[in-house]
Amino acid sequence: MLVSYSSSSEEETEHFRLGGNVTKRKQSWHKDDNSLRKKHKSEEHTLNASKCIVNREEDDSKSRLPVPGSVLEMFTEEDEDPLTDDSMQHGGRIRSFKHERGNWATYVYFPYIPEEGFLELLDEMTEVAASHSFSLTHTDEFHLSLSKTVVLRHHWIQPFIQSLRTGLTHSRRFICLAEKLKVYSNDERTRMFLAMEVSTGQAQLLELVKAVDSTMEEFNLDTFYKNPSFHISLAWCVGDCTEHIRKKCLQELQGLVDSHEDGPFLLRLDCQELRCKAGNKTFSIPLH
Repeated sequence: MLVSYSSSSEEETEHFRLGGNVTKRKQSWHKDDNSLRKKHKSEEHTLNASKCIVNREEDDSKSRLPVPGSVLEMFTEEDEDPLTDDSMQHGGRIRSFKHERGNWATYVYFPYIPEEGFLELLDEMTEVAASHSFSLTHTDEFHLSLSKTVVLRHHWIQPFIQSLRTGLTHSRRFICLAEKLKVYSNDERTRMFLAMEVSTGQAQLLELVKAVDSTMEEFNLDTFYKNPSFHISLAWCVGDCTEHIRKKCLQELQGLVDSHEDGPFLLRLDCQELRCKAGNKTFSIPLH
């Protein structure tokens, strides 16, 4: 029987061939292993760096002093009552000054709560004015002004109110009466107002204006008119038509007031609580 054996040279060749493959595989394993180690080290380094940043932020937050509540709340309410300069959204009214963020339109006044029969009388006057081609719009809130409308920055409001309270500490309550119709226009002559002029209580009102003006001067704001005509606005219309109304229908309107159901209508204003409106905030200052 003949048996074929591989030669020694063939065995050596096979050995080296297999050995070479093993070596290459080992090198590949080592290479992959090194890559994984580098990857783990990189991820660990990134994680540690993130932890350091978080720790620093926590330390910084602990070391920083808290922001005072008064500062945090300073501008939180500026947009509660967003304003616009579009006159079409205000019945055609034009602003006396441009609205700017942080500026609050402010004025001081006595509110007037309509008496029985007042609104009916006002409706009658509106109809008469319409028959003469005057379109009157009822005032949103009836009041008697004791100041011009001025502009306050938000952080001035509280000290402004405090100054008013201090200046009015000794002011007493009183009653105002009005019975005569009068026509007014705003400073820009862009609106006309139909109002009732005060006939009783003027002396007390002038004393209050002095106190209010003192606060206005303290904040470098415009004071009230030198010779004020105290009045309660009833209705208004766009444009300067004061002379036309005086000539065409003011006397007829006054006739409605004088010939009211129970005799001449006398508008009575109880001046017990002065108010200051700044933007969408209203502050009350009771008199003694």
